[in-house]
Amino acid sequence: MSTLKIGVIGLGLRSRLITEFKEKDVVEIVAVADLERAKLDAFGDAFNTTDHRELLARKEIEAVFVITQDHQHEDVAVAALEAGKAVYLEKPMAITVEGCDRILEAAYRTGSKLFVGHNMRYMPFVLKMKELIDSGAIGKVKAVWCRHFINYGGTYFHHWCSERKNSNGLLLQKGAHDLDVIHWLAGGYTKRVVGMGMLSVYDQCGRRGADEPNDRDEAWRASSWPPAEQKKLSPNIDIEDHNMVMLQLENGVQATYTQCHYAPDAERNYTFIGDRGRLESVEEKEIHVWTSRGQAPDSIHRLRALDGSHGGSDSLIVKAFAAFVKDGVAPNTSPVAARQAVAAGALGHESMRNGNVPKDIPPLPNHLVEYFNQGQVK
Repeated sequence: MSTLKIGVIGLGLRSRLITEFKEKDVVEIVAVADLERAKLDAFGDAFNTTDHRELLARKEIEAVFVITQDHQHEDVAVAALEAGKAVYLEKPMAITVEGCDRILEAAYRTGSKLFVGHNMRYMPFVLKMKELIDSGAIGKVKAVWCRHFINYGGTYFHHWCSERKNSNGLLLQKGAHDLDVIHWLAGGYTKRVVGMGMLSVYDQCGRRGADEPNDRDEAWRASSWPPAEQKKLSPNIDIEDHNMVMLQLENGVQATYTQCHYAPDAERNYTFIGDRGRLESVEEKEIHVWTSRGQAPDSIHRLRALDGSHGGSDSLIVKAFAAFVKDGVAPNTSPVAARQAVAAGALGHESMRNGNVPKDIPPLPNHLVEYFNQGQVK
């Protein structure tokens, strides 16, 4: 496979993924764009610009990585697709269902390839859970529980994520990963969601002035415990710091997802219960499986750690994107699935902010479902 020449739009925190781009046999960065000149100057020798449209006009670029703030995903992705570039779009796909659908329609209309960066689909513990479920180890999945403890959650309340206009809420910025994994492993998408959540701790913290720079690293320091000790959070906070949703999937599976951004520990814990057993992830390092009555698991599957960021998944997903663009190799990820994760999160927030009333997920037009299910070939 020849090297894929790419442009990178957005040099924020998630641009640490760029370290995985350095594998020159897979991708070569030929241009970068960011609104902040200091970030561009620190990057290197590639062509750089503060206007992403200048980057998109460069003919040598075959594909772009969109790693901007979440609320910018929609417009930048549509512009890139319309410029004829293959697009790696960081999750969440957009911050509204309508924004996701606009991106999908642009990809369909232009024929430009679209890939959404749900890197958890390449994490060893997720792949092992899927392997076990698909093998029938626990029978037919009937119920799913996911608990997400986030001891660095204060970071999201120091910067742009703290406002709904930028992120919608943390069921998207953070939860889109887990909602996507629930859908993928349970074999169906959410059709109805009920949400409950509130801002219960970080509203007690001191705030920085509107002109003061953010210090998101404060959330990682020992002095930030307990969480209310943090001093200079964003001046504007209108998102929740804990979220809970109940999901009714279209295939009859029922699921719950809970996340807390002021927990003392950090862990995702998944449980899938089938009609012949149960499996549970432990610290993303082991999968415990019960197939008979008893306290002890019948089998324990220990996972080998991979090198690289996010458990090695970032390197794998970059290679998968290049293979998809160059050779049409089907990836683990799916633009339709990415849309459905956003839909569950966005409507979960809508539910919790409006009396916890159930919200139905709007269906996608058939032509989009068929197009993406067929590998983006008309």
